[in-house]
Amino acid sequence: MIETRLLHYFLTVAREQSITGAAGALHITQPTLSRQMALLEEEVGAKLFRRDSRPLALTDEGLLLRRRAEEILELMRKTEAEVARHEEQVEGVVSVGCGELASARLLAEIIAGFRARHPGVVFDVCTADADRIRCRMDDGRTDVGLLLEPVDMERYEFLRMPVKERWVAVTPSGGPLAGRSRVTAQELAVSPVLLPSRQKVRDEVAHWFGDLYDGLNVPCVSNLSTNAALLVQAGLGNAVVVEGALPFLARDEVCAVPLYPEIRSTSVLAWRRGQPFSAAVRRFIDFAKCFSGMEME
Repeated sequence: MIETRLLHYFLTVAREQSITGAAGALHITQPTLSRQMALLEEEVGAKLFRRDSRPLALTDEGLLLRRRAEEILELMRKTEAEVARHEEQVEGVVSVGCGELASARLLAEIIAGFRARHPGVVFDVCTADADRIRCRMDDGRTDVGLLLEPVDMERYEFLRMPVKERWVAVTPSGGPLAGRSRVTAQELAVSPVLLPSRQKVRDEVAHWFGDLYDGLNVPCVSNLSTNAALLVQAGLGNAVVVEGALPFLARDEVCAVPLYPEIRSTSVLAWRRGQPFSAAVRRFIDFAKCFSGMEME
């Protein structure tokens, strides 16, 4: 089993791109650090550094280990902080994953209400799509996630948010669709269309396009609506997205036009079933359950 000390040393070398620089940052000698990195390579059974490069670069195996080491040490720091706190103290960190959704406004209100009661709790909010948030919940890096449906909820408990997510076409402000009250599949299909990257969500959009879907010109896909808006702004086409945070964007470059027939989606606030949580996370989940308009599933 690899010691966490070796992972810390390895990440320092990767950051400094130099054994000498990393040794100085760690306050150990260069020969000592070199021996530790050789031991780490022996334990993982792979070369981690390209020693013929200056500055020092990672091999493909080294890049993979860096990503995993960052995840492991992040999870250990979070666990140590939670275990160190007394059970009755409502302090600590609640990690929240959140998509770019209209229901994020309600989530913000829940967080604000909880913080008013428990100012010792800090919220760490990660913005991502539902698949990435679920991965983070599964490996323990995220406690609670706001997920756009459809999504597989077999392993989770959840609250259904009382907010409907409206689907829109993001289009250039100076384009032919700008200012329209609605847009049809036939009108969108004549130009390049940017689609959601999540397969289950893209299936919903495919159903809306019907027979036109297979003939679409799709230059790229995107998992977040704001990124899709930037791609539209760059001239890649129109994007079909959940409206989410788009109303807060400047309208001088792009605008949102509702789809017709209308598509509305739902979202859920979810957490792993049977997962041991800190007191702060348990209290937050209980607070969310009692919040007005939330429906427990």
